[in-house]
Amino acid sequence: MLVVASQATLAQLPEQRSNAELAAELTELKKALAEQRALLEDLRRQVAEERLASTRGTGAAQSQPQANVPPPGQAPAPPGPAQPALAVGQPPKRDSKPPEVAPIFESPGVLTGRGKLVLEPAFQFGYSSSNRVALVGYTIIPALLIGLIDVREVKRNTSTATLSGRYGLSNRTELELRLPYIYRSDSTVSREVFTGSAVEKVFDVSGRALGDVELSLRHQLNDGGAEKPYYVAGLRFKTRTGRDPFEVVTDCVRRCIGENATGTGLPLALPTGSGFYALQPSLTWLYPTDPAVLFGSVSYLHNFQRKNLSRLVLDGEREPLGTVKPGAVIGFNFGVGLALNEKASLSFGYDHSSIARTRQNGVPAPGSVRTQLGTLLVGFSYRLNPKQTVNVSVGAGLTRDTPDVSVMLRVPTSM
Repeated sequence: MLVVASQATLAQLPEQRSNAELAAELTELKKALAEQRALLEDLRRQVAEERLASTRGTGAAQSQPQANVPPPGQAPAPPGPAQPALAVGQPPKRDSKPPEVAPIFESPGVLTGRGKLVLEPAFQFGYSSSNRVALVGYTIIPALLIGLIDVREVKRNTSTATLSGRYGLSNRTELELRLPYIYRSDSTVSREVFTGSAVEKVFDVSGRALGDVELSLRHQLNDGGAEKPYYVAGLRFKTRTGRDPFEVVTDCVRRCIGENATGTGLPLALPTGSGFYALQPSLTWLYPTDPAVLFGSVSYLHNFQRKNLSRLVLDGEREPLGTVKPGAVIGFNFGVGLALNEKASLSFGYDHSSIARTRQNGVPAPGSVRTQLGTLLVGFSYRLNPKQTVNVSVGAGLTRDTPDVSVMLRVPTSM
């Protein structure tokens, strides 16, 4: 290139220039050409040394900046800053943790790292309404009823503030403690039972107290990856630290069931706990498939029975109930998560629970039936900083017994 440039330069010189001037300019060009050849030889020597060091595995190869050939007569530019070293002869480490998705279910998919603590304050609001019609009498023909009609409309509002703490026992095992505080309020619109009144009455009741404390243990079973599922096993133990349903006063004079039942049968204060110990094993799976992450879980909740139970009614009297065992709960859920960018993600899912009949003294309790709960969920997650994330999820009930709507806000913070 320099020879061509020199020839072009000489071709453009005027014919009047002397031979001495032409010889001096040719000498300068040869000198610049020698400098460029020396620079190229130096770069070749450095590349050969790096290749030799990489084959021997004695260190890390450092990428060299691309050399810019300076124009003739100008000193070469100093080399740029060295690039960070890259490991040679070793494959990159693969992350063995499941990918993060916007949480919409109770159990998180990503476990806490070893020795790390995550505090997660959360707030959940749920609203449900239901109608019940009871016919007290008998019919002569299908269109003629002799007796009374009991129509009740129940509207329930439940607010739950929860503080959860998750601690990583290892890179694959974490321990979680949940402390809920519950505020409930029910409004029952009905007509007086066993009377002929045509006036609707409203029965308002509320309750606020600590809920049932929960302790959970989760363990990642395998190393997943791209197109390979992750499996996380969990075990949750639910206490009965909340206000017991059998401790609150029920609006009955002597009995709420059977013959001579009097009163509305509604509690005068709402409980904040189930009143039973429970144990729930579960299995969660996550399957990353670019650009989405598929996830889901199956679980089984076992409620332990209680003996010699009695219900507190008016005037401080007790109505004996005997042995009560709530039905087991079989649950499953599934969903898909999408990463919108490095900070935001979106999830869609469905959660279903099948609750068996409650048994009293070994037989199904009066009025107890198997209940199906189905919820459609949408969640959004946004990372504020490397240690704090905001998660919002909205659920819509698809069955009559499921809350009509539920909204949850979570703010997990790494300590």
